[in-house]
Amino acid sequence: MDRRSVIVGGAALGAAWLAGCSGDDPEPRPSRSTGSSPSASPTTTATTTTPPAPQAVDPRVDGTVATGLNVPWAIAFLADGTALVTQRDDASIVRVTADGDVSRVGDVPGVAPGGEGGLQGLAVAPDESALYVYLTGPEDNRVVRLAFDGERIGRAEPILTGLAKAFNHQGGALTFDRRGHLFVAVGDAANTGTPQDRDSLNGKILRIDTEGRAVDGNPFGNEVWSYGHRNVEGLAWDGEGRLWASEFGDRSQDELNRIVKGGNYGWPIVEGDSDDGRFVRPKVTWPTADASPAGLAISGDRAFVAALRGERLWQVPLEGTSTGEPRAFFTRELGRLRAVAAAPDGSLWLGTSNTDGRGRPRDGDDRIVRVAISA
Repeated sequence: MDRRSVIVGGAALGAAWLAGCSGDDPEPRPSRSTGSSPSASPTTTATTTTPPAPQAVDPRVDGTVATGLNVPWAIAFLADGTALVTQRDDASIVRVTADGDVSRVGDVPGVAPGGEGGLQGLAVAPDESALYVYLTGPEDNRVVRLAFDGERIGRAEPILTGLAKAFNHQGGALTFDRRGHLFVAVGDAANTGTPQDRDSLNGKILRIDTEGRAVDGNPFGNEVWSYGHRNVEGLAWDGEGRLWASEFGDRSQDELNRIVKGGNYGWPIVEGDSDDGRFVRPKVTWPTADASPAGLAISGDRAFVAALRGERLWQVPLEGTSTGEPRAFFTRELGRLRAVAAAPDGSLWLGTSNTDGRGRPRDGDDRIVRVAISA
């Protein structure tokens, strides 16, 4: 991928809460009710025991979940704990169980793999009746809704089309917020004229409904939520409903950003960190040789960024709207890393990308490994 270099500063999943911080639409918080309890007798004391929270530990590989995959691009978990995985160049979706069974859910029509494009992002509708995928077709990038009966995909319906494509910079990440709005990361398609043009959908993060329409309250009256992006391939929500994104730079700096409504992230005027007050500063930057940040997952108060060129998993502490010092794990041990998702059991699933034409496949590649992050 076209790269950036930098200074170390400082998916597709989980409960997605729209940001309620400065400049964002406030998300209604779920109400909490403890209800009423029967009156205790004067001689009885009612007690409850809260189990201790899992203790965070350094990430460690805790086994291989699946092997023989074709460029796994995105991982999305279903309510039963199994995962759906998009295969970029094979243009198919497979179902993967925790004990390693892999079954084909279906082939996605209209995909024209090439360069960095193919079958990319994946988001599961809240009621699991449909899947949403980001794909590269013969003429454009687009978002397609696929009917889903729990076992197989059905009818495919494009809901957002005409996104410019190129050999690289497709973007491709998808995620739902808790209101059922779909956020879509669209790359600049190697055209630096689009990210600062708020009438163009390329070089943006979009907010649309499940029919592909702009959501009321978007900052510019169209689908655009934030702009000035080069190539975002990871989107994830933290526990307070803040949206974060991993983004490829060009020659100097890759980025981890907190996404705010209407924010301008600077590309191509600036790359990485800047003192220019017009632009939202990244929370973390990396030299491009150490990153090429693809998938992004958040578990508890830690963000995890899968690095392609850097061939490592970055762990970034989240401290409210700030970040702590990033740490790298598995450097050069697994090869190129692309997909990462927080699993229901508290682990991470981490996918390699060694069969994507830029890696050196190893026996069993591509694979998904389970990463333990708590004791």
